[in-house]
Amino acid sequence: MEGDFIRINKWLLPFSWLYGCGVRFRNFLFDVGILKSHAFHTPVISVGNITVGGTGKTPHVEYLIRLLKDQVNVAVLSRGYKRHTKGFLVADEQTTASEIGDEPFQMKTKFDGITIAVDKDRVHGITMLTEQNKNLDVILLDDAFQHRYVKPGVSILLVDYHRLIIYDQLLPAGRLREPLGGKDRADIVIVTKCPRDLKPMEFRVITKAMNLYPYQHLFFTTLEYENLHHIYNKVERPLTDLHPEENVLLLTGIASPQQLMEDLSPYTQHLYPLSFSDHHQFKEKDIQHINDTFAALPSPKCIITTEKDAARIVSCKGFSDEVKKSIYSLPVRIKFMLEQQEIFNENIIGYVRKNSRNSILVKRKDDHKSENSHRSGDRPRTISFRNN
Repeated sequence: MEGDFIRINKWLLPFSWLYGCGVRFRNFLFDVGILKSHAFHTPVISVGNITVGGTGKTPHVEYLIRLLKDQVNVAVLSRGYKRHTKGFLVADEQTTASEIGDEPFQMKTKFDGITIAVDKDRVHGITMLTEQNKNLDVILLDDAFQHRYVKPGVSILLVDYHRLIIYDQLLPAGRLREPLGGKDRADIVIVTKCPRDLKPMEFRVITKAMNLYPYQHLFFTTLEYENLHHIYNKVERPLTDLHPEENVLLLTGIASPQQLMEDLSPYTQHLYPLSFSDHHQFKEKDIQHINDTFAALPSPKCIITTEKDAARIVSCKGFSDEVKKSIYSLPVRIKFMLEQQEIFNENIIGYVRKNSRNSILVKRKDDHKSENSHRSGDRPRTISFRNN
């Protein structure tokens, strides 16, 4: 598994050692209390990673939003990577992707009734959110595993199946942003982007290799795709409607497009990837290149991009009419494997319920308990989280 997925630049290992010394010293300062971690009365759930590159943070945060939004008052706080604004900002109906970043913008456009905010200083951001909304029940921290100034009630660490941290190295030789021991701070570890046909033996091998503590709990998720959405008129098109002979230009500005390419390959024999760097800001020359590349493809043809890229593309000027008519985003959701979904849901809801003032959640939880009391079988395992 190590040889299949991980590429290490051994010549850079001395620099990784120096980098690791700096990160370990920073973590030491937090561990002994010289640098302070702040806890909050409002439940805080952090989702993040310790690697450079995409591990599926946004789909997992969106899963938590769907799980909680109809029961409690939810806010999402993100850094707002590569946004053109500074400081604390709460998104409204007029907010653009350039103001809050493409991922928070994506979540804002998909979910009504939740608060989306950005602030590089997460302590300040949480303080502002709780001051502005006294009825806030839970805050989801997007990409904040290493932001140790906040002490979350639940810390979720995401690990890409295709680049398992147990076989990786620190920057710059590998992609780890901190030593492997950083995983010990997580309450929940999720191995993401798993193949749908992962064998039972592979689950056992990964579980043993991760070497988690008893207080930590390991989950596995895979990706599922929804209908294609036209990014301008919102018309849906089932992915299965793609013709095997249709020419598909796969337009991405994400860290790891390989998985998407593999997942789309069964639907078409003619897939043409056009990849840019993660969070790429499309300029005039890029737009012209996209126009020219798509014009050169024979019909039938279409363009598929990610939701994150669509958040930036939709406001770009200069796309040809042919491109505008043919470009779709591909929404993605996560799915828990090994029938772990109920266990995960029960424990997240249980944590929020225990720390929330929201009576609706308490009532629904009690109703759920009453309903399940008539069923046979084992109850889901509970996870003991830290109190805020």
